[in-house]
Amino acid sequence: MGRAIVKPLLEISHLSMHFPVKSGLLRRSTLVNRAVNDVDLSIYPGETLGLVGESGCGKTTLGRCIARLYQPTHGQIHYQGVDLASLNQRALLPYRRDIQMIFQDPMESLNSRHTVKEILEEPLIIHGVASAQARDAEVKRLLDLVGLPARSATRFPFEFSGGQRQRIGIARAIALKPKLIVCDEPVSALDVSIQSQILNLLLDLQSEFGLAYLFIAHDLAVVKHISDRIAIMYLGQVVETAASETIYQNPRHPYTQSLISAIPVPDPTSRRQRVILKGDVPSPIAPPKGCHFHPRCPVCFAPCADHPPLLEPVHESENHLARCHLINASGATEDTGVIASTLGEVN
Repeated sequence: MGRAIVKPLLEISHLSMHFPVKSGLLRRSTLVNRAVNDVDLSIYPGETLGLVGESGCGKTTLGRCIARLYQPTHGQIHYQGVDLASLNQRALLPYRRDIQMIFQDPMESLNSRHTVKEILEEPLIIHGVASAQARDAEVKRLLDLVGLPARSATRFPFEFSGGQRQRIGIARAIALKPKLIVCDEPVSALDVSIQSQILNLLLDLQSEFGLAYLFIAHDLAVVKHISDRIAIMYLGQVVETAASETIYQNPRHPYTQSLISAIPVPDPTSRRQRVILKGDVPSPIAPPKGCHFHPRCPVCFAPCADHPPLLEPVHESENHLARCHLINASGATEDTGVIASTLGEVN
């Protein structure tokens, strides 16, 4: 995809989501949980951007901000020239058709008291995009698109398997013909044998309808299979972003290198040095000064503890960005590569 001529479908600028932490007898807000902190991202038409990081790093919160299930504390979410973060609920309604969400747990996200027909009809009724006569045919069409028989329409969610329930969730997400779908770990709750079916379904729907995905996950092998570009999150910030193959073959940020080194290689003769991080992930309520990663970083040096690094191009590459003093320091070695050279190519 030619980035020079294709405009982003969605651009996120300096996005932050802070939650007040209440304590004491009067439940006063004395602390702030910085779940998402000054994030910049772009998503292009028809592409899949994978969003990866440890549990609690802010992936899901970022996805919910983009879908405007949360009102961001700061920042902009630009979609077709409009800042969605500045709109009230009424003004936002027309844009909700274009940005939909697939949730992690289909049993929790589907109303157990509604039939599949009622679940799939609901977005059509709210947005008035189909007459009462046309809705039955539309429900059948949606079920066929996700590989479920038409008779499924009269059944309830508890009558389906986990994979089938996720197919219903996908059908609901595409009902309004969106341009962007936020996929919040859509296969993590499924058996491995079912995961590949759901991933292939998402790829087929993307090819047919030109969908863009924000694919949130913590399984790097799954993300590699489906993503065009990947963004790595740590403690509420994006620390590296690049094309999928670049992230796997040439990870530059020490945190990304550690994640890549943990991927199992299906070759008993292959040897690769693990990059094992020390300590635990700091609390987003009290993040470390300077680089948030520096207390666990194996190549930390003086500036890391005092000055927060910027997300900048790696060696003037506009498409590969990293948030690391060592990578972007003047006179740095060609490879941050003390670690990177030990990883080898990920198969």
